[in-house]
Amino acid sequence: MAKSRYPADRGLNARMLMTVFFLGLLYAVFVTVLLEILHMGLAPVLVIALGILFVQYFFSDRIALFSMGGRLVEREQAPQLHAVIDRLVALADMPKPKVAIAQSDIPNAFATGRNQNSAVVCVTTGILRRLDEPELEAVLAHELSHVAHRDVAVMTIASFLGILAGLMTRMFVYAGLFGGFGGGDYGRGRGGGNNNAQAQVAMFELAMVLISAIVYAISFLLIRALSRYRELAADRSGALLIGQPALLMSALQKVSGEIGRIPTRDLRAAEHFNAFYFAPAIAPGASLSSLFSTHPSLQKRLEQLARLDAEMRRGLV
Repeated sequence: MAKSRYPADRGLNARMLMTVFFLGLLYAVFVTVLLEILHMGLAPVLVIALGILFVQYFFSDRIALFSMGGRLVEREQAPQLHAVIDRLVALADMPKPKVAIAQSDIPNAFATGRNQNSAVVCVTTGILRRLDEPELEAVLAHELSHVAHRDVAVMTIASFLGILAGLMTRMFVYAGLFGGFGGGDYGRGRGGGNNNAQAQVAMFELAMVLISAIVYAISFLLIRALSRYRELAADRSGALLIGQPALLMSALQKVSGEIGRIPTRDLRAAEHFNAFYFAPAIAPGASLSSLFSTHPSLQKRLEQLARLDAEMRRGLV
């Protein structure tokens, strides 16, 4: 990781390493099972897996920007936004990322990119309208922390296995629904031998659904655990960089309050991108996104910043 003035977070580094290790181990088991059950050659499996990983890693910033409707803006198009980021990168002693704006009323921001030289920081038009410049600076300090610590790249790699397992689960579920588990000639029941073959095919497809679902569930939980910690780490690092935790507290409260006023339909459409966002776009009511959140609770984030503010006032940090 390129050096910057963002303080190193050993807890975050340890969790990123642990997440990558366990997901790598899970990935190896998953590929081994595919080779044994599908009787595919090693070369085709590796080509497919590495191809998807290559696209995920090297094009993640473009995919994220396109998915969230962001567009790159030059200094002449957004002078105030560029000025804020210029101050922060000078303060942090790190390369300036590309700057983007997404046309969305949801007040939010996100960072993406595999390293500091390919990073993009994007804000929505909604957050630009609602925050004053010091609060916006606090939010952007949080996002630049993700870039400096490279946890965005780790999250991109970590999500690959979950995406692959999810695709496998859907593929075999659809095969069962539309082709019938053990469909085709087997499904016509031509004699006892065919009945045995039908049962074997059905067991194979069911096993693949279960294995893929288990892999997806484990990777989902590991990624969520890392995501919640990395948000707390970015809050702390961003607040330390600007030296004013109270500004980030104010921005968090304002953004969270404003998100609650956004139409539920818009929030549900944005929930898929919560792992990237500064604050989660969660619709009212219980849902999987609230039970397995990508972010710690607002109260936990505010409590951490309040403690940090008190420590800074006493000269302990």
